[in-house]
Amino acid sequence: MGLRVLSICGGLETGLLALKELEIPVDEYHTYEIFEPAIELSKKHFPEIVHHGDVIGADFSQFKGFDLVMAGTCCQSLSVVRQENDKICSGLKGKSGIFFEYARAVKEIQPKWFLLENVVPKSKTDQNIITDNLGGQIPQLINSNLFSAQDRERLYWTNIHIGSLPKLNTTVLKDIMVSDAPEKDYYDKPYIFHGEDKKVIATLQVNTHDMLKRVYNPNFKCATLTCVNGGYQEKKVWDRGRIRKLSPVEYERLQTLPDGFTEGYSDNVRRTLCGNGWTKEVIKHIFKGL
Repeated sequence: MGLRVLSICGGLETGLLALKELEIPVDEYHTYEIFEPAIELSKKHFPEIVHHGDVIGADFSQFKGFDLVMAGTCCQSLSVVRQENDKICSGLKGKSGIFFEYARAVKEIQPKWFLLENVVPKSKTDQNIITDNLGGQIPQLINSNLFSAQDRERLYWTNIHIGSLPKLNTTVLKDIMVSDAPEKDYYDKPYIFHGEDKKVIATLQVNTHDMLKRVYNPNFKCATLTCVNGGYQEKKVWDRGRIRKLSPVEYERLQTLPDGFTEGYSDNVRRTLCGNGWTKEVIKHIFKGL
């Protein structure tokens, strides 16, 4: 008999992809998601998914007794990345407060297993609130760099037994870079070069936040992927003496997704889908404990 699974803020439904690659049978898979490209892509890859739209105020009684309830709820107001802006980084009082819908789902459904992924919050108080609402389950910090060419620290609250993590993964940016990046992805802008031995090998001289000017050395891990809405938000790499954006396929590889998994949308939507998602190999490692 297969699992009955509820996914909240499921995005690309990387959780289902991980279950399939592990050959763990799934009898039912339901999701709450509102980002249309993510919905369309998950329908394309996984037509068996039952979609329910917005999770706010959802009736979870229909999922009573499901085996697994998982979520990667909004991290925007929990993140330290824009901590200087209190209107954005407002913790669980902001957009990230959608977590409480997930906590309600776990309490009402009482699944055998649960999994929540999110950033390390700016506020320890917010982290403790999440922990308290999930029955005191202490989160485990896992960096995606143990499974990929991306530095991506995330907390995982789960009652699934997580086996020993890999000690090292030597994959770096150059190992996942494409050899045929289009000319449009290269920048014709001045820059400051910092040296071949630096993770941030150069700084692009453009009018934007310091973090968005960083150019990453292909001999190192990439910094954490995020959503992309223009304005130099794409991750940048030093490519044989030139600076360019990382391509959507490189974003997929950094999240350990199959090449072309997000095809069918603009480059920035594809980058956003990856940046908002899970590192598939991390989730597979966790799900080995099912």
